[in-house]
Amino acid sequence: MPSVRRTLLTIGHSNHSIDAFCALLTQHGVTKLADVRSVPYSRFNPHFNQKPLAAELVSRGIGYEFFGRELGGRSEDQSCYEGGRVQYARLAQADTFQEGILRLVSECEQHQVALMCSEKEPLDCHRSLLLGKDLIARGVAVEHIHADGSIETHCAAMERLLKVVGFPYQDLFHTTDELIADAMMVQESRVAYVVDGPMTGASGNRR
Repeated sequence: MPSVRRTLLTIGHSNHSIDAFCALLTQHGVTKLADVRSVPYSRFNPHFNQKPLAAELVSRGIGYEFFGRELGGRSEDQSCYEGGRVQYARLAQADTFQEGILRLVSECEQHQVALMCSEKEPLDCHRSLLLGKDLIARGVAVEHIHADGSIETHCAAMERLLKVVGFPYQDLFHTTDELIADAMMVQESRVAYVVDGPMTGASGNRR
């Protein structure tokens, strides 16, 4: 049985050139990219559209797999929304999400996996607020690759989140973990997907 790699990386493609993006993956030993965008296209950076991105990665010896249906931040399940805004706690309980997480973790048996979404800042993305939280609970270490190539552990990112939302590291009435949980809810309310217009079909517009 192959050993399981217990560290998952995350990265945002942002406005990187394809060469700079692939250099970041290579720098950190990534052998499989898991695309967790709900819709794998970029209007302003077309080299990150699914087909050209997958082809470029394969040409450089990096695998590509689309996980957006299961693990994207814009669910097709209307029950995951409230007032038109996706609710991460509900999304995390969906069968498709749980299936996607299990498939993702299984990829770690063979590959150093990096989750990819579009946002440069992991704290502005469901890859940390939703996926990172779930993976940590399963005992998988999560680290975020920043645009300058530096690595931030998920724990450090969550402590930084406290500063972002203006919470203390601890107080007389709450543990640090409780404060982080509250900070994540505040940040989710800022960045989680909101349907543009009435929800039709599954979930309205998708990334």
